[in-house]
Amino acid sequence: MIRQEASSSYQELSDDVEHIAVNAQPSEEQDEDQEDAGSTILPVLDNTASVHFSKSCLKNVFSVILLFIYLLLMAVAIFLVYQTITDFREKLKHPVMSVSYKEVSTYDAPGIALYPGKAELLTCKHHYYDYIPPLVNPGQPGEIECTTQRINYTDPFTNQTKKHAVVVEGPRDVKKRELVFMQFHLNETDQDFSAIDYLLFSSFQEFLNSPNKSEFMKDCESSYSSWKFSGGFRTWVKMSLVKTKEEDSRETVEFRQEISVVNYIEQRKNSGGDQLFFVVFEWKDPFIQEVQDIITANPWNMIALLCGIFLALFKAADFAKLSVKWMIKIRKRHLKRKSQVLNHIS
Repeated sequence: MIRQEASSSYQELSDDVEHIAVNAQPSEEQDEDQEDAGSTILPVLDNTASVHFSKSCLKNVFSVILLFIYLLLMAVAIFLVYQTITDFREKLKHPVMSVSYKEVSTYDAPGIALYPGKAELLTCKHHYYDYIPPLVNPGQPGEIECTTQRINYTDPFTNQTKKHAVVVEGPRDVKKRELVFMQFHLNETDQDFSAIDYLLFSSFQEFLNSPNKSEFMKDCESSYSSWKFSGGFRTWVKMSLVKTKEEDSRETVEFRQEISVVNYIEQRKNSGGDQLFFVVFEWKDPFIQEVQDIITANPWNMIALLCGIFLALFKAADFAKLSVKWMIKIRKRHLKRKSQVLNHIS
């Protein structure tokens, strides 16, 4: 009986060992299959990793190149900002002179201030179409058809010398080529050279309306240049007007002249050393030259340019920041994949 129980237990133990052996055999086969599969899959994983690595390298290189390009563009933009501000400051310091011409049919009649000294005004007439008729009685008093004013005032430069001026209304109608012809006579001069001074100012009407004509003439003499015309000649003065607008919005008037001198052929008998003066005043052309200083720097254009440059700078900085973040992300992803592959291989 005891023998029978021992044989039965031995039989059960042998059955268990066989069952374990049978079960262990497929697990070993699975491990071998997995190792084979791993050996067959591993090269594929290595190829994909190398492909991903090459792509990420190219992307990184391309991102670095783009980053350098945008940094270069930012440097150029900063240089443009500096250059724009510098040019604007230079243009503010050096305005450009603008010259324009305004055509008129009639001028405001200028004032002609003459300083004859001992000479006497014989005739003064307005003629048209650039024609002066021959003199009938040269050296003799004739008609004075011009509007004239005689005035005495103190020299503005010395404040001691008394000056006597004959102020004559100048030509007005430029289309009809109006001119003013004057004749002076000087008796028995003891000078080697004889001449009469004159100056031009912008408006004869302002002179008439001035409450203090002496002060008006002093201001004119201190503001305008004076010229001379000589005896024994016919002096032809062609005037042109230049208006200049100052920086403080004041307007100044300047006369420019073209003077031609023609010899007067003396035909009088027994002149006795008398000296004759002939002068003609006429407008050169119907154009008034207007001069104005213009600042070419436009602040609105500069502000718009600076806004565009700063916008480009901010966009470039934003792109650079995104590029750096993207590169860091790609780098982390590459390291993660590399660690996964190494773990799998191990």
